[in-house]
Amino acid sequence: MPLIARLGVIAAVVALSIGALYVGVGGLGIVFGSVGSTLTGFIEDVTATPTPSPSVAFVTDAPSIEQPAEPYTTQDSVDLIVSVPPGLAGDPSLRIRIYLTLPDGDPSPISDSPISDGPRTIIPVELSKGINDFSATIDGPGGESDASAIVRFVFDASAPKITVTSPKNNSVVNGKTVRIRGKTQARSTLLARNESSGSSVGGTAGSDGAFSLDLVLSTGINKITITSTDPAGNESETTLTLRRGSGKLTVTLAASDYQIKRSDLPQSVTLTATVTDPDGRALAGADVTFTLSMPGVATVTIDGKTGANGRATFRTTISKGATRGQGSATVLVTSDDYGSTQDFTVISVVK
Repeated sequence: MPLIARLGVIAAVVALSIGALYVGVGGLGIVFGSVGSTLTGFIEDVTATPTPSPSVAFVTDAPSIEQPAEPYTTQDSVDLIVSVPPGLAGDPSLRIRIYLTLPDGDPSPISDSPISDGPRTIIPVELSKGINDFSATIDGPGGESDASAIVRFVFDASAPKITVTSPKNNSVVNGKTVRIRGKTQARSTLLARNESSGSSVGGTAGSDGAFSLDLVLSTGINKITITSTDPAGNESETTLTLRRGSGKLTVTLAASDYQIKRSDLPQSVTLTATVTDPDGRALAGADVTFTLSMPGVATVTIDGKTGANGRATFRTTISKGATRGQGSATVLVTSDDYGSTQDFTVISVVK
């Protein structure tokens, strides 16, 4: 209210007061003494500048929680590192409140901790299995601040599963290397070791868990160990046995004797052909032609087929008429599926 208006109100009040006192006490001296005291206090009250009441500052700035380098962990507890806005460190009237949000749940307060004197406050918390989302606020006499950004930890104590999709266990691979494909836990680190060749190769599974590793193979059987280490540090392994094939139809010819004394003639000899398909497996039913040419006697030829074990044999006799020198035995193999191939060996007649 303006000062002039205030003074008008005062004058009206004074006049009324004088009239009432005059009537009540019967004299102006007494009236003016009482009015003077009352008027002085009233004027001081009306004209004094109001003194503001004490107020409590409201906390508005949110704290922050340090993000972990790797959210996955095998530990059932972790330390949250919380930073508060400048000027709040060490304030005894304030507390850091931690909230935990589990999957399909709402944030729940789990702890109230004093703010340390330093720039960061370490707050230990326990983890539930799976995803744990943490946030923090500052609570004090002025209320509670906004919540910090979410920090996630994943408690994972289970070993990652490894599934090899290609090649199949105990299969034959035609080539110097094999590409191993499969799935495991996302972002897991993989290592494939070939115990047979001593070679190894590493890799990382994608966000969908898929992986692909190219590994060198040795001739014959290859025993391969694949290890997967998930982001939390859990480890598991699986084994894979592969056989390296030649990649083509093959035949090996062997003779029961490679040197025959002329004085021992006639002498029987057995030729054996062993046939394998491009995958290195015994090939049954392949057409086989044996040819034996020895010096001084007619060439002998006979046809046959391989058995279930991939073998065919030819038994013949080198006659007494054979002369000293080098002869040869040859086998020709033909397959409708894989084409043809051949092998030969030397048989000699000696003195």
